[in-house]
Amino acid sequence: MRILVTNDDGVHAAGLASLERIARELSDDVWVIAPEFDQSGVSHSLSLNDPLRLREFGDRRFAVRGTPTDCVIMGFRHILDAPPDLVLSGVNRGQNLAEDVKYSGTIAGAFEGAILGATAFALSQAYAFAGKRNPDYSCAEAHGARVVRQCLEADLPNDGVVNINFPPVGPDEVTGVEVTRQGRRDQSLLRIDAREDGRGNPYYWLAFSRQRSEPAPGTDLYAVYNGAISVTPLKLDMTDAATGTRLAGHLS
Repeated sequence: MRILVTNDDGVHAAGLASLERIARELSDDVWVIAPEFDQSGVSHSLSLNDPLRLREFGDRRFAVRGTPTDCVIMGFRHILDAPPDLVLSGVNRGQNLAEDVKYSGTIAGAFEGAILGATAFALSQAYAFAGKRNPDYSCAEAHGARVVRQCLEADLPNDGVVNINFPPVGPDEVTGVEVTRQGRRDQSLLRIDAREDGRGNPYYWLAFSRQRSEPAPGTDLYAVYNGAISVTPLKLDMTDAATGTRLAGHLS
């Protein structure tokens, strides 16, 4: 089985090294193709107005000056002589739950793999705020290969992504593995941090609040908040069939 490994935190991220170790538990044919620099929050963007610079930094290891989506396309269309069977994206530095799915470059890299015909997984490691500067990936490393392998045994269709989130606990403290649905927070974590530069001119940062939602059981948020590994299947087809049926009765 040929595996393409990518991420959105960049080639030097500790989570990427963890994911490569996870991939090597599944296969010895592993290729790492990741962004040159941190691409967190770029979602499924393509580099259409800038050239893609490619650098080889080891055996079957490449850095692309572009987005996670660019990396996967380069892997399929240029670097590999045959397409990968499996795309693994991550291990992301921080959870990708609820609305995070829409912003995440990690999940977008996996989705691009699915678009191009591979089975695809996104893996993310949640962390407690106190450990933000040095997240612990031991939970993901201990359980990642096993969870991916068990999902592959289910003969997954290639029309989506499996989004796996590991809770911020030690490997032996995990309460279980739960198949979940995408949750929704009861407030937005994003806020505007307004500042002034040395000349008094305003500038702004998008910043995250540290509020905690009260999620419903069965959601990805609820599982991770309660120490479980969350496994959420996501589909490429985002059509809202129920609303489509409702609209059909009002349009002519």
